[in-house]
Amino acid sequence: MPARHLLPLAVLIACLGPPALAQPPAATHQPPLAPAQEKYLLRYCFRQGDTLRWNVVHRCEVRTTVDETTQTAETTTTSVKVWRVRQVQPDGTATFEHLVEDIDMRNRLTGRDEVHYNSRRDVAAPPGFEHIAQAVGVPLAVLTLDCRGKVLRQAKSQLKAAVSTNGGITVCLPDEPVAIGSQWSFPHPIEVPLPDGTVRQVKSRQTLTLESVKTGVATIRVTSEILTPVDDPRLESQLLPFESSGWVRLDVESGRVLSQQIDVDKRVVGFRGGASSIHYLSRWTEQLIPARTEVACHVH
Repeated sequence: MPARHLLPLAVLIACLGPPALAQPPAATHQPPLAPAQEKYLLRYCFRQGDTLRWNVVHRCEVRTTVDETTQTAETTTTSVKVWRVRQVQPDGTATFEHLVEDIDMRNRLTGRDEVHYNSRRDVAAPPGFEHIAQAVGVPLAVLTLDCRGKVLRQAKSQLKAAVSTNGGITVCLPDEPVAIGSQWSFPHPIEVPLPDGTVRQVKSRQTLTLESVKTGVATIRVTSEILTPVDDPRLESQLLPFESSGWVRLDVESGRVLSQQIDVDKRVVGFRGGASSIHYLSRWTEQLIPARTEVACHVH
């Protein structure tokens, strides 16, 4: 497994957002529906001046075995993700700053002492966490997002910790109102760096299913899969974080993501010879921190 999956920097990237992708759905595919089945218009809704906060927890364990020697890297990250809404257009398009307000990280590697960094408590970051400390509390990106979740414009920070992300800012919502059981999907190209300095383009797809709507909250099932045939275990090991499954809970009226959970549990054999294996296990969760007031969203 490349070092980027074991270092704290990769964990900061993960805590900013799950492996969801800010591209529009290529098409909406719906199973046959009864004429009377209710449909729901799913949209994000923002107000100028809003500051939205989510508690984010990311737990990751990477276990590698090479020549009968097993090493485990465990990382736990707790952070507060913030969106500061600068401007909202009449059609619901919003421009906002994306940042991490504070972060607590623990990293443990087999045979070594645990490394711990808390941005509120620690004056100086331990070795390897310097870029993370520099990125806390400052805008990592300024994005313009339409009401379906498509990123229209994105200006990234110059900080190194803010630019090397393969994930996205949020999941995309369908063009039209959808009923329970409806599915929509969109493609996502992944760029994988190779040892010779070149980059391999790999196709993947995220599929979303509206599972239920209860008391005004839509539960959306999310799965991500690799489409490009991969027969090289070394390349396959780099794609482990991108094969995920989980769910998103969206408040239909306020247009806010209330919570999310994304899980990865994948294993590859032979990434460094026939006797080697790697097991990538992670869970990423997000919970909206309630604001003092909420209003209904009426974006169409």
